Amino acid sequence: MSVILIRNATLINEGKSFKGDLLIKDEIISSIDLPGQVKSSPGTHTIDATGLLLLPGIIDDHVHFRDPGLTHKGDIFSESRAAAAGGITSFMDMPNTIPRTVTLSLLDEKFRLASEYSLINYSFYLGGTNNNLSEVLGADPTSVCGLKLFLGSSTGDMLLNDETVLREIFKKSLLPVACHCEDELTIKKNLEFYFQKYGENIPVNLHPLIRSREACFISSSFAVSLAKEYNTRLHILHLSTADEMKLFSNELSTGQKRITGEVCPHHLWFDDSAYDRLGTRIKWNPAVKTMFDRDELVKGVKNNLIDVIGTDHAPHTLSEKSNDYFKAPSGGPLVQHSLAVMLELWHQKIFSIEKIVEMMCHNPAMAFKIKKRGFLREGYKADLCLVNPDSPWTVTKGNLLYKCGWSPFEDVTFRSKVVNTFVNGTVVYDNGVINEDHRGQRLSFDR
Repeated sequence: MSVILIRNATLINEGKSFKGDLLIKDEIISSIDLPGQVKSSPGTHTIDATGLLLLPGIIDDHVHFRDPGLTHKGDIFSESRAAAAGGITSFMDMPNTIPRTVTLSLLDEKFRLASEYSLINYSFYLGGTNNNLSEVLGADPTSVCGLKLFLGSSTGDMLLNDETVLREIFKKSLLPVACHCEDELTIKKNLEFYFQKYGENIPVNLHPLIRSREACFISSSFAVSLAKEYNTRLHILHLSTADEMKLFSNELSTGQKRITGEVCPHHLWFDDSAYDRLGTRIKWNPAVKTMFDRDELVKGVKNNLIDVIGTDHAPHTLSEKSNDYFKAPSGGPLVQHSLAVMLELWHQKIFSIEKIVEMMCHNPAMAFKIKKRGFLREGYKADLCLVNPDSPWTVTKGNLLYKCGWSPFEDVTFRSKVVNTFVNGTVVYDNGVINEDHRGQRLSFDR
């Protein structure tokens, strides 16, 4: 039996920060108590965590690890390495790969790949289209994280625009329905307007006017109306506008809500003034919008209108991102830096450390009903992250682990640093050293 004792840490869990010890036996958190109260036995590996924060492992509900078919951008092995370095212990991956993950057999193939190559825990979304309703309704809700619907086309050809099929999905799906919400007609109209003015040379800073606040709100409000009509378990991804905050309620806890929302670190960090400096490197769908939108998203997090922080990690090569507006794909790498970004916002006194853990650990577990993860609790899986809150470091190309080899946060100095990441009781990341032999586990769900 493997036994690890973490002593003298500051544990951040369920709205509280307190000094304590935590004992891991094999894969499980065996004991949590006050400093010095957890007894060790011969053979116990002891870690002195004095001055360090001990968090539950981050659960990222929204990544694009590019496997299969787009592995020149990233793959399950490379991106799970980067995620482990960022304190992430579990991920949920999206279906817009090649081939698209729109059948149960293709979904099973992705689970097989992850079992062979992922250093951390995993699940995968099944993609919904106009033509695969039988596959959608055949998915096992206890072993598949959710159903992904593109209500606005973003990458590839997964736009679901047949309302009859959409209503059937909202009515009958046993899986949580996770939606990318941007209204296609509004985007096309905006694009035509700016193309008439600029031709092929549309400035990238017009991206938030093309993929506009109106486009987001029209689509999100439609999804919410369908969810209310059919009592669907709806999760709206990567919220980016002030307007969308009107669609959510804080009357219930995350675990009780039928409609939840996600925000990404880039929408909490950047605003549209950054396009002049970073150009297509911060071209995401939905777009980074105004400072007003960003500030309202911050309020949405603080007021419990938004439930989850996920990355929308979507790597592309730098040569792909260096194209002009039309040719540069949307998306960027984030898993290695999402926790560092949020901890920097803690240093700036924008969020409390307890709120960050709630949004990145507890709430994803509750929103998706993940079994025995997301909390520091006895009997739960030992998915943990040790952080030095006062260890400044600067993002450089030399310390990036993404396969794509770039980050929108290059040259940014963060004040907090991940020291260790534990996945199922095993140290997978240790002060820059990665245990590449470890393999994560398939997530399971209490549904």
